[in-house]
Parts: sequence; C-alpha cells; structure tokens
Amino acid sequence: MERTLTGPSMRSAIWAKIGQNLVASIVIGGSVAAGIALAVLAGPAQLINSIVTGGMWALMSVGLALVFGVMNIPHFAHGESFMVGAYVAYFVFTPLHKYLKTNPNAFLSTMAPFIAILAATLVGFVLGVIIEKLIFYPLRRRTRAQWVMNTFLITVGISFIMTNGATLVLGPNFRGIPRYWDVDPIKFLGVRIAFDRIVAFAIAIVTIAAFWFFLHSTQTGRAIRAVAQDEDGAQMVGIDLNFIHSLTFGLATAMAALAGASLLFMFQAYPTVGLKPLYFAWYVVMLVGLGNIGGAIIGGFIVALLQTATQQFIGIAWEDVIPTIVMILVLLLAPSGIFGSEVKGVHEQ
Repeated sequence: MERTLTGPSMRSAIWAKIGQNLVASIVIGGSVAAGIALAVLAGPAQLINSIVTGGMWALMSVGLALVFGVMNIPHFAHGESFMVGAYVAYFVFTPLHKYLKTNPNAFLSTMAPFIAILAATLVGFVLGVIIEKLIFYPLRRRTRAQWVMNTFLITVGISFIMTNGATLVLGPNFRGIPRYWDVDPIKFLGVRIAFDRIVAFAIAIVTIAAFWFFLHSTQTGRAIRAVAQDEDGAQMVGIDLNFIHSLTFGLATAMAALAGASLLFMFQAYPTVGLKPLYFAWYVVMLVGLGNIGGAIIGGFIVALLQTATQQFIGIAWEDVIPTIVMILVLLLAPSGIFGSEVKGVHEQ
C-alpha cells in the first residue's frame, strides 16, 4: 500500500520546497545584482573576467558533482587533477614554443596550445581511470561499509601524495606562460579582452555542452545517469558498474585537467595550484546541491560573480570569505542546496 503524507507532513514538505525556492531566488537575484553592479561601477571588464572564470569553475564543479553523484565519493584530490593538467600543458607547450621561435610555422603556432591542452586532458583521463582501478575498485569489492567516510579519507591521502610527490619530483618552482597565442586583445563592448581568456571560456562552454549532450543523448551517458539514480537497479538491467565507475572518474579527472591546462596563463603550475580551484568547486557543489550536475554549471558562474564582486567592493582578502558565508547561510536555510541534491542513497552509505 502506498504511503500518503499526513496533513502536517504535507505542509512541512510544501514549506520546505517554498523555502528552498526562495533561497535559490535570493542567491540568483543577488548574483545578478552583483553582476550589474560590477558592470556599472567597475566596468564591463570585471564582469567579463568573472564570466570567463565562472566557465572554468563550472567545468571543475561538473567533474566534482559527477563523481559524487555517480560514485558517492567526496573527491578532495580533485584539485590535484587541475595541477596535473597545468603541469602537462606546460611541459608540452614550452618545447613547442621554443621550437617555433627558431622554426616559424603559422599553423603549428595556432595549434600548439590546443595540442598541449588536449594532451593534458588525455593524461587526466588516463590518470583518473588508473586511480579508480587501483584504489576505489578494490575498496568497492572489499566493503561498502562507511563508504563516504572511507573514500573521503582516501582522497585526502591521494591529495597529500600527489602534492608532495610533485614537490619532490619537480620542486616548488612556479612554471607558467604569459599567454598561449601571440594575438592582440580583442575589443568587445569597448573592453579589451585577452584572446587566451576568450578561448578558455569557449573551451569551457563547448566541453560542458558536449558533456551535457553525452549524458542525455547517448546510451553510455544514460547509463551513467541511471547509476547515479539507482545503482542496484542499473546493475539489474545489465549496466556494467565497473566500466561506468572507471569512465566517470576518468571524465571527471579529465575535466579538471582541462581546466588547469586552459588556465595556465592565469594559474602557474606548482604543487599546490589546485587548492583554490578545489575550494571554489566545493563551494559550488555545496551551494547548488551535492551531485547536481546541471546546478553545478549555474553555480560556477554564481560563485565567480560573488568572488569578483568581493574583490572589487570589499577587498581581495575577503575573496574566499564571502562565498563561504553565502554557502553556510544557504546550507542553514536549504540543506540540500539551492537546486536540491540529485544524489540517491548517500545517507544509506
């Protein structure tokens, strides 16, 4: 027999839904107001910069939400994937750039940055699959008891190993580039925008759109969504969980590495470069709802606007503080985030 909500329970559910939508409206409205204030008081350049950064925060957050939504893993080594992407892009692009100084080639000069970014993305994907197969697959076969806590501790350990390993092997030196393309800034609405920023934003948008299409229009993508909704049910209809988990972790790591490579001109490669992107990615997924991939896309731009508005109107020292305060207030008023969590069965783990 189906259970029906009693009067008080139904009223509580209705008020909870209204409260969640109210919080979402306030956060989104406040972000739009912050964007307008930036454009009017600080100039369109600040607004455009925050939109570009928001695209990359969205890319990072989608990967984090994907891993949590599908595998129930709170991935605290996600920032190290960003770091790996930055390093790979630097070590691929730098020799190409040096070669082109003595052997000019217009086509290769245009493609060299894309080669470096693609190499970083592929290395990120392979790294993600290896980590999943060597660490999470054996753990999943051994036990699922206390899964969320165990995987949290494991990812923190992976973060320490990768950070200290990079320091040991590559040293603490900063490695970066002034820009990928030797192209003059482009004027848009009276604002000069660096060509690298435009390309980085385009890469983020195209990647997110392609990933969204993959999730909703391909058989494998629908299988990933099925596992996120009901793992046992997905297994009963013949979905290979081991393949889906490896693919999921690989894709998430690849997206973080792609972000690190695309922003090498902004974030130099060094062992702890992934900490800030990791913090903001967690701000996003906690703000919009754990595992909510669609919400993470919007949340990336919300957090970037809050971050830029804080820098402009309050001070750079408060850059991390204001988004944290907003996140805490949202979680107090809407514990499942402004768009609601799409994670199934987290509390049963």
